[in-house]
Amino acid sequence: MSSTNDAPIDPPLVDLPIRTANRGFYDGFSRAVTIPSKIIVSLIIMWAIFFPVSANETLTAANSTIIRAFAGWYVYLVAFLMFACFMVAVIPQSGRLRIGPPDEKPEFGRFSWFAMLFGAGIGIGMLTYSTGEPLAHFANNPDIIRGTIEPLSQEAVRPAYIYTFLHWGFAAWGTYALVGLAIGYVAYRRGLPLTIRSALAPLFGRVLSGFSGHLVDIVAVVATILGVAVTMGLGVEQFIAGLARLGLGDWLLAEDGRSSVIAIILALMLLVGASTLSALSGVGKGIKWLSNLNMGLSFALLALFAIVGSGLYGLGLLGTALWDYFVTLVPNSLRLFPDVQGETAQALLQWQLDWSVFYWAWWIAFAPFVGMFIARISRGRTVREYVFGVVLVPSLMCFVWMAIVGGTAINLELSGVAGGTIVETGISDQLYATLAVLLDPAVASLVSGLVVILLMTYLITSADSAILIVNTINGAGETDGERRHHILFWGGALAFVVGSMLILGGIDAIRITMIIGALPFSFVVALMAVAILKAIAFDLVRKRHGVPTTAEGCADLARGE
Repeated sequence: MSSTNDAPIDPPLVDLPIRTANRGFYDGFSRAVTIPSKIIVSLIIMWAIFFPVSANETLTAANSTIIRAFAGWYVYLVAFLMFACFMVAVIPQSGRLRIGPPDEKPEFGRFSWFAMLFGAGIGIGMLTYSTGEPLAHFANNPDIIRGTIEPLSQEAVRPAYIYTFLHWGFAAWGTYALVGLAIGYVAYRRGLPLTIRSALAPLFGRVLSGFSGHLVDIVAVVATILGVAVTMGLGVEQFIAGLARLGLGDWLLAEDGRSSVIAIILALMLLVGASTLSALSGVGKGIKWLSNLNMGLSFALLALFAIVGSGLYGLGLLGTALWDYFVTLVPNSLRLFPDVQGETAQALLQWQLDWSVFYWAWWIAFAPFVGMFIARISRGRTVREYVFGVVLVPSLMCFVWMAIVGGTAINLELSGVAGGTIVETGISDQLYATLAVLLDPAVASLVSGLVVILLMTYLITSADSAILIVNTINGAGETDGERRHHILFWGGALAFVVGSMLILGGIDAIRITMIIGALPFSFVVALMAVAILKAIAFDLVRKRHGVPTTAEGCADLARGE
């Protein structure tokens, strides 16, 4: 190791101290992160509960301004994240680097790893949008807006899947993978705390031990709560719609067809209560067990649609849609509809703001939670295995789901069997409506019950994972210890955010809040992408010159070994 004295590059930073309390209520936690995070989330809840009209008006105005002003930022940022992920994976030297010491072995087997990736990432959204998204684009997409094809026609199917796959494919998982890699790489190779600020250490160094690092983690906590709230809100709406389909009472739905206030409260008490109990058991127990159960039930439901639904039609769609997706991925990922005068131009812009830009903001807001969780369960894997596993496998699973389940719904509408009963119902009810058309009433009720159970386990998995990740950020990256009182606080806070926003303005209120909350974290994500590219590039230079690249190697160097 003596040659490092003459090397043109120094060893990496392997120590980033974060001050935590050593006694009292916040023992083991960073007060500078935890207390402000709790205050901000509590203020959002109180604002929505006690000043609902003001909150609704302010959120709507802020959303209109922010999403238009930053549409281009979101579009080009997500495209850059996808590119950065695949670049570090396909380059042989960087792809062979390991997330951890060179001889590290993965903690979880591949099935459990994939199951946890899928459940934490987009399990709930997949159930809601497997029919909802293809049907929405089947009725309205840019080609229909331009007048080149008719809505709800055979010609509308291919573009419907181009945009469905665009939103649920590499864009989502590339964002998650980049954030997780940026965190896990420095945490497990360099021994830095498993927290968001550590991912920026390759750029800013020890300064992140102070105020700037606290600010980064606070932004990540708030973005996590708001991002998970969107997913929870979608899931709760579909959960209640399923219970109504099962005939558990008219009280579940209000007169306008939305979930009733009492149904929202009871559903959140059940779901968040169960997720809090699961979070208390940790990643290796409750979350792992539930994730494996989710995977098994998901495959059972998918097999049902493949056998009794339009399986062959869906597989044909899958092949065509995959080809269309790869051919159009680059131009569609970089396309930004201009904000110019004209009815068609404004309609195209509004479509992109309502769909693509909303999704990019959602994935970014969801990224601190999913990225941290992915980093937590991916130690010991190579960069190449990590990127391809995190991006390709879950994306392909989503594509299969959307093609077979959504394809069944579209085929029922095209053939006239459904008679508009699927496409005309609300998005939370469309999966159940498809089952009602496809199956006999008794069997449809039985399978709808399976969907409700699956949805419940996905909701619990997402919520308990988010609670644990928030605690990890607040605990300066410490993953050990139950810290029951903080788990209970964040479980309650998540329930209040979802409940207050659903009651305030439905899922739209949660979507708007999330888009606003995602904006500050989007700048953190951009810096994380630059930081991980720098970290990997500099480590390759260090290896060439015999300079240690891991915490263990730096410790050996310090001892003179």
